[in-house]
Amino acid sequence: MGVKMSGIITNIHKKAMENHARIALGIGSVTPKLLQSAALAEEFADVVLVGDSQKINDIGTNLEVVHSDEPAKTIVDLLVAGDVDGAIRGTLSATSTLSYLKQALDMKSLCRIALLETPGGIPLFLAPVGIDEGSTLEQKLELIRRGAEHIRRFDIEPKIGVLSGGRFEDRGRDNYVDKTLDDAEHVTKMAQQEGYDIKHYGILIEDAIGEVDFIIAPDGISGNLIFRTLVLVAGGYGYGAPVLMEKVFVDTSRVGGHYTKAIMMASALAICKV
Repeated sequence: MGVKMSGIITNIHKKAMENHARIALGIGSVTPKLLQSAALAEEFADVVLVGDSQKINDIGTNLEVVHSDEPAKTIVDLLVAGDVDGAIRGTLSATSTLSYLKQALDMKSLCRIALLETPGGIPLFLAPVGIDEGSTLEQKLELIRRGAEHIRRFDIEPKIGVLSGGRFEDRGRDNYVDKTLDDAEHVTKMAQQEGYDIKHYGILIEDAIGEVDFIIAPDGISGNLIFRTLVLVAGGYGYGAPVLMEKVFVDTSRVGGHYTKAIMMASALAICKV
């Protein structure tokens, strides 16, 4: 049995407390707010700061610091070597950090699933969130498979909602809208055959939120726009976006600078060392 929507965050917090994993946080630009948020995560993780030790210590912290002139490389090396149970991008460059992550793990591409919270406090997992992710039917199916596997690491059995570009009765109004409807229907049918609890909602994201806990956007661009609208415009909250792989790496936006809940999620995912 999966937990109810209202219990998702509680469940993640519980898993993080149980694991109390060793989590590295990437430090590019550093502020007192960032260091304070990392310190607040000590209840559910041993936090290691990776960056310029002089800049970090000029502000002051009691957390462990690993000095590096190339923190994007160092944080990935720590993860690959198993010196930490998980890593968070923090304020490091997305391009350099994720590029090196792919290189170090010999991955052709990265896929992520974001955990968001609406302004009204409803949590949801969302994919794709990278603008170049989830563009084909097979990529969407792979996101469902790997995303569901990740969600189960929180002891949650996901209910999945697939979005498309229009209402069902809009078919015939526009060729592109028709394609998104057809793709969503196909993906939903294939995933149902594989045993997933999944439903196609058309464009009605307002119906899906609160009924399901994992939403599949029509493509990465629309998924990224949903994230930005909910979190950066409407006042919701982003916990971060774990990369869908065995090792735990949580991608985060540099906007906001608060990483307590991203650390909590990373610690919960690290179930644990094998």
